[in-house]
Amino acid sequence: MNWGACFRGSVHLSPHLMGANTLLGNDVYNTQEESLGDIKEIMLSMHNGRVAYAVLSFGGFLGMGEKLFAVSWSALKLDTVNKRFVLDASKERLKDAPGFDKDSWPDMADSTWEKGIHDYYGTQPYVDPRC
Repeated sequence: MNWGACFRGSVHLSPHLMGANTLLGNDVYNTQEESLGDIKEIMLSMHNGRVAYAVLSFGGFLGMGEKLFAVSWSALKLDTVNKRFVLDASKERLKDAPGFDKDSWPDMADSTWEKGIHDYYGTQPYVDPRC
């Protein structure tokens, strides 16, 4: 991905506004500089139009045995210097995180599941201040 100024048609993109597909495949590291995997999917809330989760792959080799995790978008920080995302979680913590395999996704609309994800990463779901 081109993290500097880039052009798609006549639209100027920057780290402040990016197309979701440009984020897929981006690396995710922790604050200890360990690779945690990469972003496989971006999940949008159809209720409020905001990014809810990034689906992160972790572990495995050549796609075999990898585990997927929904990580609250607010838990990820953009690192423009190293051109990656940072998640403040150790590899050990991520190994124990609620995850799923590519053929068995959870019901991400389930409020109990959502609460569990936010509790695990210490984040809060987005609440529209107009409501």
